[in-house]
Amino acid sequence: MVDPFYMLMLIHVLGPDYIVWDQAATIEFFKPGIGTMRAAFRLTEVDLEAIYTHTAEGRQYLPEFSVEIVNTKGELVARVKKMLYIRRKSQGKTT
Repeated sequence: MVDPFYMLMLIHVLGPDYIVWDQAATIEFFKPGIGTMRAAFRLTEVDLEAIYTHTAEGRQYLPEFSVEIVNTKGELVARVKKMLYIRRKSQGKTT
């Protein structure tokens, strides 16, 4: 349900100068997910600044993002933590 979203958001925001992959995920379940579920994905300026800082020299960065899945009553159903691999591409390379 939540796999691609942070990766796709960051690919869009960071643009073609960055490599962004899903690296790992964990999920903690709190109750059965029956019916409609919701999850809100947020990237903050602080998140983006950390990415720019950590990848400035071409180093990899493995940030972790957390998203809560709630039911229509607003009850917490699950919490997912996503780790992404992010690296700024070397100048002149296209991969």
